Amino acid sequence: MLTTDQKGNIAELAIAREAIALGIEVYRPVGEGGRYDMILALREELLRIQCKWSPRQGDVIIVRCYSCRRNRDGLVRRKYLPGEVDAFAAYCPQTERCYFLPYSAFAGRSQVLLRLAPSKNNQAEGINRAKDYEFAATLAAPGAVAQLGERRRGTPKVTGSSPVGSIF
Repeated sequence: MLTTDQKGNIAELAIAREAIALGIEVYRPVGEGGRYDMILALREELLRIQCKWSPRQGDVIIVRCYSCRRNRDGLVRRKYLPGEVDAFAAYCPQTERCYFLPYSAFAGRSQVLLRLAPSKNNQAEGINRAKDYEFAATLAAPGAVAQLGERRRGTPKVTGSSPVGSIF
């Protein structure tokens, strides 16, 4: 059984790996104990990211938007406040995927449920579909793959970027 620290370390590594694979620069704080785990250089912006181990339960992935620490009074839960983080990045070990959730979209929430399958009552409004928050869907630059190449006879054609995941 993994400890919470081990789960957090696995999640941070998986998230950093996924970001780097998409061509995003990843920076880590020197010390521990801050409110964010890493900084992503996304386009022209630096984002403070809180990484989460997010388990699958049935058809949903649960992203907990709070921290837990033990003190002399027991377990203390604390939600993230505006200005502490810019986004949550969640790693689900069951799907082996990473998800990106902007703080502004979920401010004040204690958890976010990402659906992997349609709800049983076919509800569509207010549903957070997991695939809409996958790293490739949210962090990859639009149109990154389409580039002009040249055919043998000299006319332009569309080719893939090199590497395919590059966004800059």
